[in-house]
Amino acid sequence: MKTELSHITTILFDMDGVVADSEPVWDEIDTELLARYGHEYQHEYKKHIMGKSFVLSSGFYRDTFNIPTPLDELIIERRAIAARYYATRIAPFESAHRVLEVLRSRGLRIGLATSATSELALPFLEKYDLKKHFDAITTGEEVHNGKPAPDIYLRAAGKLDALPQNCLVVEDAVAGVQAGKSAQMRVAAIPDLHYVDISDYIGFADFVLNNLEELPALFE
Repeated sequence: MKTELSHITTILFDMDGVVADSEPVWDEIDTELLARYGHEYQHEYKKHIMGKSFVLSSGFYRDTFNIPTPLDELIIERRAIAARYYATRIAPFESAHRVLEVLRSRGLRIGLATSATSELALPFLEKYDLKKHFDAITTGEEVHNGKPAPDIYLRAAGKLDALPQNCLVVEDAVAGVQAGKSAQMRVAAIPDLHYVDISDYIGFADFVLNNLEELPALFE
């Protein structure tokens, strides 16, 4: 496997569902949001928003439920709810520090490319002392077109002076895998089978892993 990835100099991580164990909490965030408008959150909505930008995911709820609030105001409201949960409920995966340290020790450059905005991502990274592992951080508000468009991964690579063909993206969501592939990068997917169907990843992502701990072995 090391030979296959010998050209990789840079790894670009998604945050939610990859570094942050946040996907179950997002169900609660959106349950609270929809309840404010008299609607009930259903598990099936997850597949429509998972991994996508705040604009696309919030727009999905606004259009699906004909919420009269302007989209920019709904985004602000959803972000405020999320900020409270990020501050109190969301923690990194247990293996996150160890995996990032191992990859850095092998001379790889490490970037973060998250659909979350900086007001969510940066306090989380600082709270759990994760920021030190990343050579560059790119958040959702830095690009006009969020995932599944490739923009955020291209921007993240640019910050590290890395060519797309020398980057490996690590994602959990189909939208994120699509973003990485559209950026002409290799992609390692870590699907959470509570929310997605693994068949959506086979033959699409370059590698499909069971968990984050399996990532360093790709470079052995």
